[in-house]
Amino acid sequence: MNKPANIDRRSFLQGSFAAGVLIAAGSVCGCSASGDAQSSSGSASPGGASFDFDDSVKAATSFTAEANEAMYALLDFSDENELACAQRGLIVAPDCLEIVDDNGNVVWSQDAYGFLDGESPATANPSLWRNSQLNHLYGLFEVAKNIYQVRGYDLTNMTFVRGRSGWIVFDPMMSCECARAAYALICDNVEDLPVAGVVISHTHVDHYGGIEGIVSQEDIADRGIPIIAPEGFLEHAVSENIYAGNAMTRRAMYQYGVGLKPGECGRLGMGIGLTQSTGTIGFAIPTHYITETGETLVVDGVTMEFQLTPGTEAPAEMNTWLPELKALWMAENCTGTLHNLYTLRGAAVRDGNAWANYIMEAKSRYGADAEVVFQSHNWPHWGNAEVNEYLANTAAVYKFIATQTLMYLNQGYTGAEIARMIALPDALARVWYTRQYYGTVAHNARAVYQKYMGYYDANPVNLHRLTPQEEALKLVEYLGDVDAVLRRAKDDFDRGEYQWVAQITNALVFADPSNEAARLLCADALEQLGYQAESGTWRNAYLTGALELRMNHVIENAPAKGAGSVRTAMTTPMVLDYLGICLDSNGAQDLNFVANLDVVGDEPYVMTVRAGVLLYERSKLVEHADLTLRAAPIGLMAIASGDKATIANAVSIEGDASLVDELVRHMVSFKPDFNIVLP
Repeated sequence: MNKPANIDRRSFLQGSFAAGVLIAAGSVCGCSASGDAQSSSGSASPGGASFDFDDSVKAATSFTAEANEAMYALLDFSDENELACAQRGLIVAPDCLEIVDDNGNVVWSQDAYGFLDGESPATANPSLWRNSQLNHLYGLFEVAKNIYQVRGYDLTNMTFVRGRSGWIVFDPMMSCECARAAYALICDNVEDLPVAGVVISHTHVDHYGGIEGIVSQEDIADRGIPIIAPEGFLEHAVSENIYAGNAMTRRAMYQYGVGLKPGECGRLGMGIGLTQSTGTIGFAIPTHYITETGETLVVDGVTMEFQLTPGTEAPAEMNTWLPELKALWMAENCTGTLHNLYTLRGAAVRDGNAWANYIMEAKSRYGADAEVVFQSHNWPHWGNAEVNEYLANTAAVYKFIATQTLMYLNQGYTGAEIARMIALPDALARVWYTRQYYGTVAHNARAVYQKYMGYYDANPVNLHRLTPQEEALKLVEYLGDVDAVLRRAKDDFDRGEYQWVAQITNALVFADPSNEAARLLCADALEQLGYQAESGTWRNAYLTGALELRMNHVIENAPAKGAGSVRTAMTTPMVLDYLGICLDSNGAQDLNFVANLDVVGDEPYVMTVRAGVLLYERSKLVEHADLTLRAAPIGLMAIASGDKATIANAVSIEGDASLVDELVRHMVSFKPDFNIVLP
């Protein structure tokens, strides 16, 4: 076995500046997770049989330890090129790093991951452990002449390009507090310059949410600071996580392991970084949109050529070529890991074939001259040959998943079957920066199937399946003796058959939530699957499911601060679409009216509620309307709140105000506390 030498941050930091940044008490756990209940000595099933299950976090079983040990034979851990790239160019790094908000709350901590300085334990896939160690190497780095990155200060890197008089910033992180700390780091250690421009590569919040930590709205207006983004950015940035935002928020708790503590039995990294920060989210409307590939701008003396890549990692995304610096910025189209064609939090499926083709287009346009390729996550790669190899390998993985899934589905295999069949060719599978730390080949293949064929597998049995709880109740009815099923499941657990044990015990839980033995055995099975997972997001999902089963309730989640600022950029159609989502149309099916909308700062609209369905059209105000509402677009959002005082302050009503009351009465409020592993 070619086990690697341990990656030690303390050695990495030798010779660099070592000052604490906003230090608070770190929390590093061993085999424990947040919210653990007191351990019990055993559990009884409803039938009375006693089972030796408890709600404690468990160690790795021998099967898990063996599965993780086998990774050393599969991959070349002596290959340290990615480590060299992650360390290269370090200028400065504090020896401890915790970033706090104005109230002293920790919003980002590298200190919590200090345990990663040790060797990979049996409770972690050693490949994921190694990737997490690389993402634990943080600080200020020089990428090339006049290009710098602050890495490990948030989920996303922040890149600084030296202009004639200031810094051009690429992707200002997720939280204002983190962005502010990163900006201070470069100003204190390279040059104290103002922000001269901002490039936002795409529509995900971890790439723009920190913008108000480096530049104020007043500065943008007064100094004419260009905020550059791809065409479609505003529409998708505002709407992507609004329409299904509540469900995405809940599911993101599983993807990002929000309720898990970092530790050997808890949260590790997840490929593109360690985790999300929890600070204040800001927003700025772009001042310039890139509308075609090849468009060139000169900002503060720096020439930038843009390549649009819509439908790849985000609905609106773009790469940037810096010809004078021979540097290629690949946004999030290339990273240090296989990415998602489908993200576990939920999102529109991405186009793997287009993704591969856009990478090859970048290689064709810029590969002959590029000397460094870098991006918004992970670390750069240097040298023309390596840059082109990096682009080609990354493109090949997405192309393989797209084309081979289509090959299989055209032979009649379903998405579930393909996910169990498909595997990367050995030469691609051994490339460290395309390993499955974030996305996986299995769930990306299912995404390709969904894109082309939808959710239905063509078996008419599945046209209108019972709900999971209905199905579980019938399954238990047929199985009969639940205690006997549990004993069989425990035997299968002892044989290492964790996936099946999780499935059958979760069915027992859905049939009878009071079956504590089934809950705890399901948790134990999910935990072992998490320990074995190479994907950080799969690990988080498994371990979060185990935690909620043991707690027997949903993990609490604190919403991001300042997230509402994004809503202020919603257009009138976006607001009206959202009101339609919030409206319980079945409950309001007897409600019918027409309302003129005199929208402040926009054209007039006519809103029609027909059989409880909210429709609208951009139109002149009509004479036959039952009422007229006058408000700014964001003011109309008050209707969804259900609060009469809020509505009165935001909306002027002329006509039959009782219709608004009736509309509000049927608005549904969304809370991200619905069950997932519990019925």
